[in-house]
Amino acid sequence: MAMASSADRAPDEQTLIRRAQSGDEAAFEQLVALHADRVYGALRRFGLDPGEAEDVAQEVFLRAWRAIGRFEGRAQLSTWLYRIAFNEAQRRLARRGPAPDAAPGDEDRLRRVPGPPGEGPEALLVGREFEEMLQRALAELPAEWRMAVVLRDLEGLSTAEAARAAGVREAAFKSRLHRGRMRLRELLEPYLDGGSE
Repeated sequence: MAMASSADRAPDEQTLIRRAQSGDEAAFEQLVALHADRVYGALRRFGLDPGEAEDVAQEVFLRAWRAIGRFEGRAQLSTWLYRIAFNEAQRRLARRGPAPDAAPGDEDRLRRVPGPPGEGPEALLVGREFEEMLQRALAELPAEWRMAVVLRDLEGLSTAEAARAAGVREAAFKSRLHRGRMRLRELLEPYLDGGSE
């Protein structure tokens, strides 16, 4: 079995950060490749449509490149990127204005979601419908509550990391998370109960 040489191994994130901070664009491109999918996914869950999420993700990484020299490493790079992403998503959502009302019949369609999914095409459909319901419910949460739920429950950050990304103390973050979870449960309950009739 051949051992990989140090030249064959990809540099770790800290090495890439240091190189990017010294102006190495290739190192920053590697950081973007490591985090692009998660940033895009978070932007979608923060309430942006696919096209907006792509545009805003580019802005997030542009801002990150411009500020990488000031990144102190007190938090993980992903936490710092989530903070930038949330701020940029909020700017985009503020320009968008109020969300349009749901189309007639949407609630009835969503209430017909069946119980626990099995295997096959029906399971894929149920999964897609639930993702749509979750996106709609998240969009109804106040921005601070949505960010808390997305960072902690969907992105899997620890409470401490998520609080840093949100720019608040852990106690304030926990309060936002609790309120967001409770409201999300209220919003999803009619749809989930409707599937078990």
